[in-house]
Formats: sequence, structure tokens, C-alpha cells
Amino acid sequence: MARVTVADVQRMKAEKKKIVVMTAYYYEMARAIDRAEPDMILVGDSGGRFLLGHADNNDVTLEEMIIMTRSVVRGTQHALVIGDMPFMTYQVSVEDAVRNAGRLVKETRCNAVKPEGGAEIAPHVEAMVKMGIPVLAHMGLTPMTSAAIGGMTGGAILPEERMRRDAHALEDAGAFAIILTGISPDLAKSITEELRVPTISGFGAGDDCDGDIGVSPGTLGWTADQIDNPRAKYGPVAKAIYESARAYVQDVRERKPTRSARTVAATG
Repeated sequence: MARVTVADVQRMKAEKKKIVVMTAYYYEMARAIDRAEPDMILVGDSGGRFLLGHADNNDVTLEEMIIMTRSVVRGTQHALVIGDMPFMTYQVSVEDAVRNAGRLVKETRCNAVKPEGGAEIAPHVEAMVKMGIPVLAHMGLTPMTSAAIGGMTGGAILPEERMRRDAHALEDAGAFAIILTGISPDLAKSITEELRVPTISGFGAGDDCDGDIGVSPGTLGWTADQIDNPRAKYGPVAKAIYESARAYVQDVRERKPTRSARTVAATG
């Protein structure tokens, strides 16, 4: 199975084919999702919450991102894998950005990196691209910056001209695609039509971008709170895990057989 490339993703915009992005954080999760053949798998810093139990995405470290990304790369054959750059691993200086992006790629063998920000990080993006590191940009009301303006659902309205400026600056810096988050669907559509590179619809950006990203724990219902309150359209995976685990617990306590003949043969 051939792995999707940056050129493939960019060609999909020209051919008007929808680009599909999903998140994964560990080997078996990546194996399962990769078999569905999304075009890209993002190892998001959201894994800091969903996999490692951090209170906030910004708590995740570069070392933790390297472990998660390395395991996802090992579990994939088809999707282009992007490693998220954690908070403060690229903002301080261009040198930091290149060094840490290089480490993420070298130590995980991922295919690209994702920083968050707009025109202010365009020089960092340009330097990474010049060093041969593909960059998936992420702009708008991003998880990393939302706390300063009231949170992802705090009612913040981002200035339209700023969003246009950010999108064009990131494209000019060499980003191969851009995730748009927390901007209006009308503006996302307009930016999509203006840019040469693909746009990916994040939270609130509507259906007229070139692609869409599904954060798997929410999209697939992979979180424990959806056991009693299922709301995921494509799940909830967590309820199936819970019900299977509960059945196993009950069978053991009732002294019922817990292994199929096939399992016994395979392990015996």
C-alpha cells in the first residue's frame, strides 16, 4: 500500500477531491484508523488529554509527542502522518522551530509537522520548509491560543482581514495545507477559493473547505463520558469497549468460559 504524499494532498485540491484527516495517538488506534484509508493522520497534541490524561493540550511535552507520533507511524501504511508541535517548541525563535521540528521528524519518521499560528509564525514555517520539513499549518481560533480570548466556545470573533492575512502568509511561507479553526463558514469558503493550497475544516469552519478533520475521540465517541451520554455520529466506540469489558468481568465472576476455542488454540 503506497503512503499518501504531500503532492497527493495538493493534487486533491486541483481535482476537487475531499481530503480526509483523522487523529490517532497510539499504535493499535493508528492501525485501525489507517485501514479506513484517511488521507492524513494527525498525531495531535490533544493526545495529551485523551491518551495521557493532561488537563490541557498545552501540557504535553515534545518527548511525549515523540513517543505518540513514533507509535502512530509504526501503525500506519497508507496515511500521511503529521506530528503536532507542542506549545512553546517553535514560538520563541526560528532556530527553536527548526531544531524541534527536525527532532520530531528524525525521531519519529513522521511525514510532516503542524504548528499553530498565523502570520507571526510564517518565518518559522518558511525556515522549516527550507530545511526540507513539510508543514501543515493551523490558524484561526486554535486550541493552543484560545485561552487568551475566552476559549474555543467563548464567543470570540476573529477579524476577517487578519484571517485572510494569516492564510496568505502561511501559504507564501510554504505550508502545504492549512487547517482553519474557529472562523465562520463563509470566510472559510472565501479563503479556500483564494488559496492555491488545500484548506482543512476544523471546528466551526463549515463544509466548503477542501477537506475535513475528525478528532477521533469526539468523532468516534472514544471517550468514557459517551458511555452514558452517547452523542458521536460515528460511534460511540467507548460504549462498545465498556460493554465488552463489563461482559468479561461478569463472566469471570460467574466462572463462565472467557476464551473461545480459536483463542485457546492460538495461545496454547
